[in-house]
Amino acid sequence: MNEQELTKRLEYLRSEHRDLDAAIAALLEAGETSGFVDQLQIARLKKRKLRLKDQIAIIEDNLVPDIIA
Repeated sequence: MNEQELTKRLEYLRSEHRDLDAAIAALLEAGETSGFVDQLQIARLKKRKLRLKDQIAIIEDNLVPDIIA
């Protein structure tokens, strides 16, 4: 992938990461009002969010050149 493709992919992953954050918050809020929190669904979303964070870090490392000081 070239730099432009990596940047575009990075933007997409960051957007998806934010969306998952919002979904988790919504599930937790809905659980507070209904008295039922779907822990399994929340755990799955958090796991996906962590995978996205790892992918984001890998792409950022590829985009930022190593500087030997």
